[in-house]
Formats: sequence, structure tokens, C-alpha cells
Amino acid sequence: MNWTCAVAIAMLKAMELHGIYVPLVTPFAEDGTVALEALESLARSVLAEGASGLVALGTTGEPAALSPEEKREVVEVCARVCRERGATLIVGAGGSDTGQSAVALQELAGVADAALVPVPPFVRPSEEGVLAHFAHLAERSPVPLMTYHIPYRTGQALGVNALRRLGRLPGVVGVKLAMGAVDQDTVELLGDLPPGFAVLAGEDAFLAPLLALGAAGGILASAHLATGHYVELVDAWQKGNVAHARPLGHRLASLARAVFSEPNPTVVKAVLAAEGRIPTAAVRLPLLPASETAVAQALSCLGAVAR
Repeated sequence: MNWTCAVAIAMLKAMELHGIYVPLVTPFAEDGTVALEALESLARSVLAEGASGLVALGTTGEPAALSPEEKREVVEVCARVCRERGATLIVGAGGSDTGQSAVALQELAGVADAALVPVPPFVRPSEEGVLAHFAHLAERSPVPLMTYHIPYRTGQALGVNALRRLGRLPGVVGVKLAMGAVDQDTVELLGDLPPGFAVLAGEDAFLAPLLALGAAGGILASAHLATGHYVELVDAWQKGNVAHARPLGHRLASLARAVFSEPNPTVVKAVLAAEGRIPTAAVRLPLLPASETAVAQALSCLGAVAR
């Protein structure tokens, strides 16, 4: 590991990676181009409401549908806003090919605070292969890595021992956990975490139970819509205010279920457009716009959060 990476890892750990990170949507203008001004405004608004940082080019940002130039512009906007606000920027990177992923990570030097890297999708290597993949990337990356563990997208589930071994790798500072459930492995992992290894909820509806078990926060698409309340939920659990956290967690879980009732980020973009925070609800194929029913339900749940 090079000196620059070691320093970056030490700095990120010193920041105590925790709180709410918003994986920003990529807003599109009426002509189909990326609406960079709307992106910047959205970034500023969620940070102003208390988000600890942003995730650029996460799944919610539709990176597979963006050109290399569009990706660069999105990251530049997010990096500038995060620098100005003193917030953390995590950038989605990596893929199935270890060598190409290592090359792509080099572009984040001096730009991002960390990279969100999925377990290699489609390939379905052994757990030892996954560990070797992350060890190779961490050794060469100019920024610390967060593992994105989402088995129903990657086709590769990892057991608790593999996740702990990942957490002990130099340069791997956390995991975005999106298992689709709170299972026994999740409970065991959070009961005995490697030092300096943060678990962030990646399944919006399960934020509250994961916080109760000891998660440090979450990377949540639905936090676009109620950022301050998600931050409030994290604070309540960390302060042991269960009487406040429990009902708030239930309301936010209802919002999350509504937001994810159709493919992400279609519903969240439609709600943001309805609120006038982005110019259109447009998504790029193969995604299709959210239905009126789904949007109405999400707006109803959003209104109930503040009650």
C-alpha cells in the first residue's frame, strides 16, 4: 500500500465513518442531458439537512446509462460541493474484472474520500476469490474501499467470516450491507466487528433494526426525501432514545418501501420532480418512469414522516 493511501485511510477512520450518506440521483433536463445545476442544488440541500456525505455514481445515479464524460461531470460536481461543505464523498467504482477495477480506482486520487466497490457481479467467484479481489484492489487503490455487499444483484453471498476477513484487510474501511433481510450473519457481524470497520445499511427499510444492532448509519436512496429525519433517526439510536427512534423508524420504513415499490431510482426521481427539486422525473432505458400510483403512495408516506 502506498503512503498516500495509508494517509487517506487514517483520515477516513479518524472521521468515524457514520451517519447518512445520500447516493445521489442523476437528474436529467428536458433535452435528456444531465442537469448539473440541479445535481449541485440537490447535493447542497441534503448536506444542509445533515447528511454526512454523498455517494456519486452509486446504483441510484444510473451510472450504467451515463457516458464517461457525464460520469466525470457528476463526480466533479459532487466533489466540489463536498469540499466546500467538509463532507465525505464516496464514489461508486469497480466491477467484475479485477484488473480493470484497479485501473478505474486510480482516477479517484485527489477526488474522492473512498470508493464503493461491489462484490464482483456475475462472475460468482469463491469467497477466497472475493477476498483476493479486494486485497488486490486495496493494495493499489489511492483511496480506502467500502465493500458493497448486495447478493441479489451480484449473485454472490458472503458469510460472516468472509465479511470479517474483508473488514481486516488494510484499506477496506466498511461495508454497505444490502442483504434483503436482517439474517443471522448480519446479527453476528454487528456483534463482533473488526476494528475501524463500519457497517452502513444499504437496505433502506432495514435501517432502524440495523442501527439497533450497532450499524454506523446508512447509504440510502430514500434519504433524498427526508434527509433530516433519517439523520434524526441515527442520532436517536446512538443516544439510546428508543422511545423516539422506534416510531420514527417505522414511518421511515414505510417511506422506504414506497420508494422501492418500483425499480430504483424511478420513484425517488418522480417525487423529487414533483417537489420541484429536479427538472424532470426522467430515467434512461432500460428503466421506465414510475407509475402515478407509486408516486402518490410515496408522497403520502413522505407527508406522514413529519407527523
